[in-house]
Amino acid sequence: MNGKMIGAALLTLALGIGQATAHSKKEATVPVNGAVLDVSPETVAMTFDMPLRVTLITLTDQDSVAHELIRTDNMQPVSDFSAAVPELAAGLYKVAWRGLAEDGHPMQGEFSFEVSE
Repeated sequence: MNGKMIGAALLTLALGIGQATAHSKKEATVPVNGAVLDVSPETVAMTFDMPLRVTLITLTDQDSVAHELIRTDNMQPVSDFSAAVPELAAGLYKVAWRGLAEDGHPMQGEFSFEVSE
């Protein structure tokens, strides 16, 4: 095998490994991170590029008071996650989440939004 063939084989192997070890990533949120809303959202939602099991999700306000979220995913891996939100007063809110990708890779993130008066 010459050097070019070895290089091509190594590149092919590296690309294959990269695809096999790819992890799910968050692609979008509702509300969009940093959004200022005129009214309380009915849901919070996240879209992932590959199914992910959301193991924990919290909604807290600027005073660190937790607000209940009602989820319907039954802790199953999903590409589109959503949870119903109670009526929120004006203020700043943060959604924090943790999950497991299908390959077992732990993931976490957060996003925030504001409900104006």
